[in-house]
Amino acid sequence: MSAIPQHLQSALAERYTLDRELGRGGMATVFLAQDSKHDRVVALKVLHPELAAALGPDRFLREIKMAARLNHPHILPLFDSGEASGWLYYVMPYVEGESLRERLDREKKLPYGEAVQLVSAIGSALDYAHRHNIVHRDIKPENVMLHEGVPMVMDFGIAKAVSAAGGDTLLTQTGMMVGTPAYVSPEQAAGEREIDGRSDQYSLACMLFEMLSGNRPFTGPTAQAVLSKRFTESAPTLKSASVRVSDSVEKAMARALAKEPAERFDTVISFVHAVAPESRRGNGAAKGGQELSKSTKSVAVLPFTNMSADAENEYFTDGIAEEIISALSKIQALHVASRTSSFAFKGKTEDIRDIGRKLEVGTVLEGSVRKSGNKLRISAQLISVADGYQLWSERYDREMEDVFAIQEDIAQNIAKALRLVLTDREREVIEKAPTTNLEAYDYYLRGRQYFNQLRLKSLKFARQMFNRAIEIDPDYALAHAGVAYCCSFLYMYFDARASNLNQADVASRRAVELDPQLAEAHVARGFAVSLRKEFEEAERELSLALELDPRSYDAAYFYGRALLTQGKWERAAEMFGRAAEIRPEDYSTPGFLSQAYEAMGQRDKAVATRKQQVELAGKHLELNPDDSRALVLGATALAATGEPDRAAEWAGRGLAIDPEDPMTLYNVACVYAQSGRPDAALSCLEKSVDNGFGHKEWLVHDTDLESLRGDPRFQSLASAM
Repeated sequence: MSAIPQHLQSALAERYTLDRELGRGGMATVFLAQDSKHDRVVALKVLHPELAAALGPDRFLREIKMAARLNHPHILPLFDSGEASGWLYYVMPYVEGESLRERLDREKKLPYGEAVQLVSAIGSALDYAHRHNIVHRDIKPENVMLHEGVPMVMDFGIAKAVSAAGGDTLLTQTGMMVGTPAYVSPEQAAGEREIDGRSDQYSLACMLFEMLSGNRPFTGPTAQAVLSKRFTESAPTLKSASVRVSDSVEKAMARALAKEPAERFDTVISFVHAVAPESRRGNGAAKGGQELSKSTKSVAVLPFTNMSADAENEYFTDGIAEEIISALSKIQALHVASRTSSFAFKGKTEDIRDIGRKLEVGTVLEGSVRKSGNKLRISAQLISVADGYQLWSERYDREMEDVFAIQEDIAQNIAKALRLVLTDREREVIEKAPTTNLEAYDYYLRGRQYFNQLRLKSLKFARQMFNRAIEIDPDYALAHAGVAYCCSFLYMYFDARASNLNQADVASRRAVELDPQLAEAHVARGFAVSLRKEFEEAERELSLALELDPRSYDAAYFYGRALLTQGKWERAAEMFGRAAEIRPEDYSTPGFLSQAYEAMGQRDKAVATRKQQVELAGKHLELNPDDSRALVLGATALAATGEPDRAAEWAGRGLAIDPEDPMTLYNVACVYAQSGRPDAALSCLEKSVDNGFGHKEWLVHDTDLESLRGDPRFQSLASAM
């Protein structure tokens, strides 16, 4: 390796110390460096001087800034970029592992299953970038790092910056081209400025061809010879390269490698689905949504055991576990089992490995909390489901004021134990304390305990607790968001008075004002204004929430509901599909997805999705047999798929568990109406209204109640609301 230029080291000395050169490519040299500000090892890439001079700092920094916004499990995050004494550089995490190029140089070709798994992950990263209007322009094995077998795409923005500066000019000045001859698309090779994601799709298909055959689709003695073949010859088939694949895969490859962009798939994710159909998550996969690859790390956080002398500290113990779930859920490269799933094991003594297998995760975090006055003892251990071995454990004996630092430390250590690379944004969110007042935090945790029960009385109690937290700390953004959530749910499910809607409006607005970077605040705001039918603002807020936290189930779910209400069926289906990918075990989302399919006339998909809902509700009930909501929503799905007897049986079980809850009564009425039991349906509706249900719009427009509309009892009930 070459020695580090002294003038480069001097230019960067204030922030980075260069250790050694790791390698060099056509556009940059990469160094191992120490980031003195954050005390971490990084990979620092420095553009070659002739390229930096031709490009200029302004254009480079502008393009790299856009790329820095990308936040995806299979995109290597950008930590920093800048200009120092004429040197242009950018900084990424130092990832231990090898590039896909090194892997292919060693093994020549890969098994089909592994190759398409890599393509699925890379494709999901590209699709995410394309949806943010960023095209990579230089997709090749050298730009894919393999970290613990997980592919991570790097160098977004560099090729775009060069192209924006004038690819032909820079080609002449530096002797380099934008893109790599073996993988570049014909339109990019021709110097076209306006290219889109279909160019990356072409490059990805070239990579898949090489992974399967051991050779690149076009070869030649010179770069110009390789480029020339793109315009004069058709792409070779995999079968001609002695690779056995299905006819459908061969057709997909031919389409992705078409000379004209218009002849390729519309999106890169459509190409991925064509060559790896198993990458689509059931019927609910979002068009162009993010897929979790099989290599994605996963964890379930079990409810911590209350070791305190006071049994009432249960809310605090549960709250600690829930806060850790929330922090870990911000990490895109980590799949976290939902609170509902994990907390189904509260108080049970099953083997950790059995719990992990039931929750379909690779690791499980369990722990305990002892709280005595201002003293706090928290113990936690991370266990591998595969072999039961302990991956990490720690005991914290601290003061109460250290509770946020403990939660942060646990989340950081889980990420470290699973060898996850955190983006600066993920690290920042995990490290951020929600309040400086412990008494306010205590009331907030009490509020969460009530809120999670999602019943009329519990939502009112939760609102009281959140409001008490706000009285103590008026700047507590999460507590304001909590109030907004409570009021919105009260309005939507139980009490449709304008006062609830107005409170949701005020509280959500205040949450956003206090913390514009808090995804939960924007979700609360979007949810509240969608109920006011202010859909333009709702979509803007929920979209922003997803930018801040791409793993926010609530943002995708409420965005889908807002779109469904407006009759935007296709976009609603996409958003519900995204919610299903974030929380694949959830049984309620498929019901709304089915409604969107039904409205689009896709009856087969609607029925298949309803059947999926029944299956998911059944799995949930195995762990939570007394969950009335799962029973009645499952019953609704059964009625819609032509199983009236089974639907009535599930509905009856749900009603027996929660006979006074207005939403349970309403949903059971829908089941009875669909199952040809009008008198029973009307009795449930009347009782639901008597017990607080006040959503007249639902009553009037719900298609499940269509068979009741001509009945005088129904008309009288609707008129009285």
